[in-house]
Amino acid sequence: MTNGFYTLLIRMSNPLALRTVHVTRYITPLREGGSLPALVEADDGFMYVVKFRGAGQGIKVLIAELLVGEIARVLGLRLPELVFCELDEAFGRTEPDEEIQDLLRASTGRNLALHFLSGASTFDPLVTTVAPHLASLVVWLDCLTINVDRTARNTNMLLWHKELWLIDHGAALYVHHTGPQWVQSATRPFPSVKDHVLLPQATELAAVDAECRARLTPAVLAAIIATIPDEWLIEPDLTPDEQRANYQHFLEARLAVSATFTQEADHARQALV
Repeated sequence: MTNGFYTLLIRMSNPLALRTVHVTRYITPLREGGSLPALVEADDGFMYVVKFRGAGQGIKVLIAELLVGEIARVLGLRLPELVFCELDEAFGRTEPDEEIQDLLRASTGRNLALHFLSGASTFDPLVTTVAPHLASLVVWLDCLTINVDRTARNTNMLLWHKELWLIDHGAALYVHHTGPQWVQSATRPFPSVKDHVLLPQATELAAVDAECRARLTPAVLAAIIATIPDEWLIEPDLTPDEQRANYQHFLEARLAVSATFTQEADHARQALV
């Protein structure tokens, strides 16, 4: 195994120890969606896929990526190591592409990056069958975090070392983009689960619901939410701690109705059979 693989295994056992790396080389943009992530090399010698704070979708995409990624890790799901990625303003001066140059200039400071899984392949549901427990875990996570972006068209999963790895959670928690009252939508249904790529295999949802609720205690959620940098919490008229409290309230309220969204997912699954 490579040193990078050992690093990822260590992170899976210690989900809150986010490291900070500094970009040393901008390699190439990954022109996927509106966030325009990029492959970079950092000062630890590893390559990362960076999600930029200056992208058009806004800094809340990074918050969703961080929170959902670390919740997934607590639940035992595989996810590339998440790191804070510092970008020096010098990178915006040397990039010849004007669009990318503007993005880099707007992203000076702390960004979020995922360890690059070299040699990974995109998950194809027509080729790979996922075990019921794992499929149920992923579906449950996406119901909890109202992640609308795990469909057959865009699975946001990779196969690496013959294991399933989750990526790209920027579309989750989408209600935090909707205005100051977004927390009140915590108990809303999640009809988009009917399009989830793993729903047909998710036959253990009830058991997974009990398992996940036991793991995601208020203290665990608070520890994850505490990792959000103050500089990403930019809502006017609210302090960073007040904004963290909103995420805590939302996730606790969402957990309180987990039996409802679990049943909703199971009914959607049965409708596919």
